[in-house]
Amino acid sequence: MSTTIESPPKSGTSPAVRLVRHIATARETGILLALVLVIVAATLANPAFLFSSDGFRDLLLTPSLLLLVAVGQAVVIITRNVDLSVGSIVGLSAYLTGRLFIDIPGIPIIGVFIAGLVLGGLLGAVNGALVAFARVPALVITLGTMYIYRGINVAWTGSDRINASDMPADFRGMGTDQLLGIPVLTIIAVVVLVAAAWYMRNIRGGRELYAIGSDPAAAQLYGLKVTRRVIMAFVLSGALSGLAGVLYAARYGTVSSAAGFGWELQAIGAAVIGGVAISGGVGTVWGAAIGAFLLLTINRALPILGIDDFWQRAVVGALIIGAIVLDRVLAVRQHRRLVAQREETR
Repeated sequence: MSTTIESPPKSGTSPAVRLVRHIATARETGILLALVLVIVAATLANPAFLFSSDGFRDLLLTPSLLLLVAVGQAVVIITRNVDLSVGSIVGLSAYLTGRLFIDIPGIPIIGVFIAGLVLGGLLGAVNGALVAFARVPALVITLGTMYIYRGINVAWTGSDRINASDMPADFRGMGTDQLLGIPVLTIIAVVVLVAAAWYMRNIRGGRELYAIGSDPAAAQLYGLKVTRRVIMAFVLSGALSGLAGVLYAARYGTVSSAAGFGWELQAIGAAVIGGVAISGGVGTVWGAAIGAFLLLTINRALPILGIDDFWQRAVVGALIIGAIVLDRVLAVRQHRRLVAQREETR
């Protein structure tokens, strides 16, 4: 399930050689190399970017929350849909987290996590049901729910905000604590990433999402549960956004009505840069995760390299456009290759 186009393995080629060839030609490898180059360039300009304790921590910690949202977004995009409401869900669940600690003193931290996941999953289910049953493009549906959820958040929050003192120290500590030098939030994000990648690769439901994104009509005729799978993808996206909202409260301590604003575009950008085709059916959550790291690392690195704010945004835009063009080129090449193979077999 990758954007890589490979030639059939030659007879006598060992599995190790095929594995190395696959890694070398994988789209995710190119994105990872770009990430390494950005880190190296920024470190040469300012060694503290990587070699200071805060620099290394921020390199891992800053993209962790976006990684969660990007993974959920990638799953939705693979089904040939898009979820523009994820930023609003992050904001709602982040504010819910603070309110629970204020309104229910002594509430277990695990209960807050469950509440965030459930709220996000329910909001995602609303998106999925509207897309699946109303047969309205996801872009339109989630654009509407993005404003609705954000409006609810603004009305609920008002001029109030959650402060760090409103939440227990153990919970806030999750935003800064480390385990063996690795931020706890990064560990949580990586665990979720591995679980999602395993599901998409090894479980039938995950593989069916690729089939649906490749050709929804054919998947329906084949007997796949298209409606159920699409709703499931939106539920997963919403739940991961809800989890990101809970961790947002732990990471930043202060939550206002602006929490999560603009994250939907960053998540889509991370997924697309990471090789998830906007037309569906192609890409991996690994690529989306690397895209999230690349996106936010660029935002940190370019000021160190002395690049103006305008060009920082232009670089990100160029990366997104380049990723879409590359996906189109690869798709055309694959089509021509398949046509050539059919002609040879005749």
